[in-house]
This record gives sequence, structure tokens and C-alpha cells, in this order.
Amino acid sequence: ADSPQYVDWDKMPELDQQPSAHSQSLTQTSKELKKLAREGHWATNHALRARTYQQIIQHIPCRLVTPDALVYRDVASRLFGKQSVSSHPLPEFLGGCRMPTFCLTMEGVTAVKKILICLGNLFPDITYSPILPAVVALLLHYSEDEAQCFENVSRLVACNDSHTSYIDQSFLAHQASCMTFGDLAKKHCPAAHRLIASTSENVFEVYSEWLEWIFGDLPFDYAIRVLDVYLLEGQKVLYRIALALLRQHRLSMTSGELEVTNVKGDLKAFMQNIREHMTADKLLERAFSIRLFSRKEIWLLQMANRKALAEKGVTVVQRRQLFHLAVDMLNFSSAIVTAQEMRIVWSWIPERFSLFPPVLLFSTSENGYSLQRFYSCCEGYEPTVLLIKTTQGEVCGAFLSSDWNERKKSGGTSSFFGTGECFVFSVRPEMERYEWVFIKKPELTKAVPRSPRQRLPSPASPVLSTSPPGGHLASSNHLTVPVFQRAKGRLSPYLAIRHFLLPSKTASMFMSGTREGIIIGGGGGQALYIDADLYYGRTEHCETFDNPPLCQENFQVQLLEAWGFRNA
Repeated sequence: ADSPQYVDWDKMPELDQQPSAHSQSLTQTSKELKKLAREGHWATNHALRARTYQQIIQHIPCRLVTPDALVYRDVASRLFGKQSVSSHPLPEFLGGCRMPTFCLTMEGVTAVKKILICLGNLFPDITYSPILPAVVALLLHYSEDEAQCFENVSRLVACNDSHTSYIDQSFLAHQASCMTFGDLAKKHCPAAHRLIASTSENVFEVYSEWLEWIFGDLPFDYAIRVLDVYLLEGQKVLYRIALALLRQHRLSMTSGELEVTNVKGDLKAFMQNIREHMTADKLLERAFSIRLFSRKEIWLLQMANRKALAEKGVTVVQRRQLFHLAVDMLNFSSAIVTAQEMRIVWSWIPERFSLFPPVLLFSTSENGYSLQRFYSCCEGYEPTVLLIKTTQGEVCGAFLSSDWNERKKSGGTSSFFGTGECFVFSVRPEMERYEWVFIKKPELTKAVPRSPRQRLPSPASPVLSTSPPGGHLASSNHLTVPVFQRAKGRLSPYLAIRHFLLPSKTASMFMSGTREGIIIGGGGGQALYIDADLYYGRTEHCETFDNPPLCQENFQVQLLEAWGFRNA
């Protein structure tokens, strides 16, 4: 039976009270359930959705001792007894975030607070989790009572499925998720990202609100459709939804609106008025049409972001602070790009590196036109940003994910190294970035098949980008370029090459350095070639980045700079 005292039925969307033709869906396989959830098959039948939620959540694998409804009744009666809830402080892990109420009555809101206080009591390890109030509030609309709602949320918190996570439970995990969303937004929403980067002092601050867009700003009938798929598929689905929202926001803007002064406020208003722009069906359709990399690749990215935050000194419990500083524009000085141009370039690089301030490693005006000096100044730094200004005043460059030291491992022969995070870009006359071709077309790759000798790491063991025995994987018609042991054992997510079987090795020629010169990007041409005197250069279309020439095809170098990251 429903508990109408928790729900204000007048606020609930119109429901079809007829039993659904899909009332049999409770016996479907997981794959069929996902399809039904995406299509909204229980969206108009309250009782069916309540039963389906119950079944889905009871099937989530959990830690052995997960508090259930009986534990809740016991703890709640001890905690609250005759006292009102208002005499109990809300748990600290909420971090002062908003309490979304959706279609709940005052009684419903009180029940949400009680459940959150009990979660705080029974899960002392949760130190920061701003998503919990919304998940509790949404589930309460479909729960028989507080105890059932508590048990279901407990199962999400205690889920121990190695492939699915639901709820970030520390400040560190939450920040890493925000960084991961920022990384995905740069790759999948370039137009929206460019708008945000050019109008915001702090791009990361804008992306940090991504969960708030979904579970704080969207109306109930949209948020609940997101919950349908989230319960079956976990947090990765939320990335998809937020990317689809971000894309749609950019598409809905007229040219006159591109001079936005308050992107954060604008995004918030867009989410709240989403009905004017797209239906819930359309939102889900768009979200699932985005071609993301595998869940494991995203997990690797998440882990690398957590590791960088930990290196930066961000702790599990730390409260929200602006530790995530963008380039300090006041003290920034380059002979090639302006501070504003560097801010845009900086906004393209993976989030975990932009935690650290840029440091000038090499410049031709200070260190002279010597390739050997360039190598010796850059060795030991990973990653680096290369900037080139031609005698014609054009500016281009590259983000290079691996230490130039790796060139020595091939014994002086010309071989390529680097990872799929490398990209090339032009700054003047046009600002444009060209990423690894497989980011735009992941369907061109095939995941490496598992075999007893070359097992891929499970998500429980972070991956170092090392080659299997023999240096590379090969099959009759797929080759990959060897990926050597990375310096400092750093996690290389996105896109340790060995996770992919590529149609040809020209598709992963990222960077190469010899005494004769440096090459960035290969296959059918070179995105950038600079000779040993750092004087003559060439740029062409190449298969690795699928880029046009970055400036005039043959050019002379006026200035060249290499920037690294002060990891301290």
C-alpha cells in the first residue's frame, strides 16, 4: 500500500491508473529491464514502479552486514522516541547542501531527515555525500514506509558490485567524480565547454554542479525517469544524462545569448525549465546515444583523478574549499600566448593535471634553439604542453601525456610512445583542438579480448600502462604500438593503448623524439614535425588526430616553449 501521508498527490504528474501491459516486467532479465527503464515503461503506473524499484534494489549485491528495515525501526525509536526530529542536527556529510522535496508533504520531508540521520548513525564512514538527500526523497515517493526506504538506500550505499557504484561517500570521491565529469564534458561537449571556458573564471566550479543539475534542478517527472535507469545501471548513467543536458543547453542558445555573464545561473535556469526544451523521453534517448568509453575506462579515469587529488593533499573528509585553482593569470607569463589563450588551452587538459600550476620548463628565448637542451629541460616532467609561434605569427601546439625520457627506451630508433590523452591544437588564427581519433569514433576500436595470458585488470586493481610480455599485442589484422612502463607508476586511464585493438598502428602514433627532431601524430602525415635546430617545422593532416594542418604547412619557428606541471 502507498503511504499518501508522505506524498502530495496533487503535485504528482498525471498517472495512468490502469494496470500496465508490462506488469510482467518483474520477471524480465537485467537487459530487458534496462530497455524498459530507458523507454519509461513504468513511468505512468505508480504501483508498478514501486514494485519494480523494490525488486531491482533487492537484487543489488551488498556487503554482508547491511542495515535493514528492522535495524531502522530499532535505531529510529531509540534516537527519536518522543522528541521531534528538529532537535537532531542533520548529518555533517550533507555539507550544507539543499534538501530537494519534489512532491513530498511536510511529513515526507521529516521522514527524509529521519532517514538521513539514521544513515549518518549507521554508516559512520560516509563523510561527504550531497547526492543522498535527493536519492532518499525520490525513493520515499515509492516506498511503503520510512523503514523500507531506509533499507533500500542502505543497499545502494553498501553495494559491493565491482562494476557498479551508486553513491560517492567522501569529499575525495565526490571531487574525483566532478573532475571525471569535467574530463568527459571536454571530450563529448566541445562547443558547450568552449562557451564555459571563455566565460567562466573557474570552469571546474561550473562542472562541480553536475549532480545538482540532475537531482536538484530537474523537475520531479524528469528526475524520477533518471532514477529508473540509475538504479539499474549505476553512476555512469548520471554522466550520460548530465552530458546530454549540457549539450542541449548549448544547442538551445541563440547567437545573441553566447555572451553569457553567469553560466552557472544560466545552466540552473535551463534545468529548471527543461520542459521548454525537451521531453524526458528525448533526454534519455540523447543520453544513451552518446558513445562513451567502457565503464572500466571511466573507472580508470576516476581512480587517476582520486590519486591526483590525494597527491594534492585533498583528504577524504575535507570540506569544500577552492583548492582547485585555475591558472593564476596574474603571475602567468608566456612570450607566445596571452593569459586568456592559456586559460582556454588549460581548460582542455585532463582535470587531474590542471590541479597543479603551470611551470615554464624550456623556451627558445631563454635556452636557445637546441633540441638536446629541450629534451634535458623536459625530462622528468609528465605531461607537458608544447607551444609554437611561427615567423608568420601563427600559434599552435600539443598536449603530450608522457615523459620525453621514454624516447630512450627504444634504443635511439624512432618509435612512438604516449597515450590517447595526447592532443594537438591551434591557437591563432583559430582556436581549435584535435584529439585522438578514437575519442570521436570509439566504435573503430575493439576491446582487447581476454585470454589466460593477457588478462585485463579487474576494476579492483588500478592499471599501470605497461606492455604485456613481448612488448605489444598482435593479431592477424590488428596491431598496437608498444606502450612502455610509465614513469612513477602513474595510472594511465583513458586510454592505455593496450585496452584497444586498433585497426592500424598509424592510429596511435602520439609522440616520437630522436636526435633528428620531434614528431607528434602520425599516419599519412605528421601533425607536427620540428627539426633538430628547433628552426624548421612542418604540419600536415595525420590519422592519429584526424587534424587539418595546424598552421601554414611549412613554417619557421620564431619561439617555442614547453610547460610542465609543478606537482607539489
